[in-house]
Amino acid sequence: MSDQLPPCPECAEAFTYEQGPLLVCPMCGHEWSADEASDGDSAEAGVEVKDSVGNLLADGDTVTVVMTVKVKGGGGGVIKAGTKVRGIRLISDGVGDHDIDANVPGLGRMQLKSSVVKKVV
Repeated sequence: MSDQLPPCPECAEAFTYEQGPLLVCPMCGHEWSADEASDGDSAEAGVEVKDSVGNLLADGDTVTVVMTVKVKGGGGGVIKAGTKVRGIRLISDGVGDHDIDANVPGLGRMQLKSSVVKKVV
């Protein structure tokens, strides 16, 4: 059995720690039980997401944004075509049809649509 704790299911940070029967993420404050962590892995395994050209995406992949995207919300801004995004995480409960959670350089963590990215091979 591994001594390493699973990453946070909310923000995907690896700095989780145990607090009694719960696992806690110090980055976002999310708390969950260790049983949820093992159940969540099998539920996420069923998610099949393809990029704009049909390549199958997986957690941890690096993608490139293929078209300029206007960012709505807080700070606004633009993600320019050609921006490389590393270490994506696939999600099934994104806002609308957003199915990728990623840390975009210069803009921070946000959700993206798979239709605007291409996998870097």
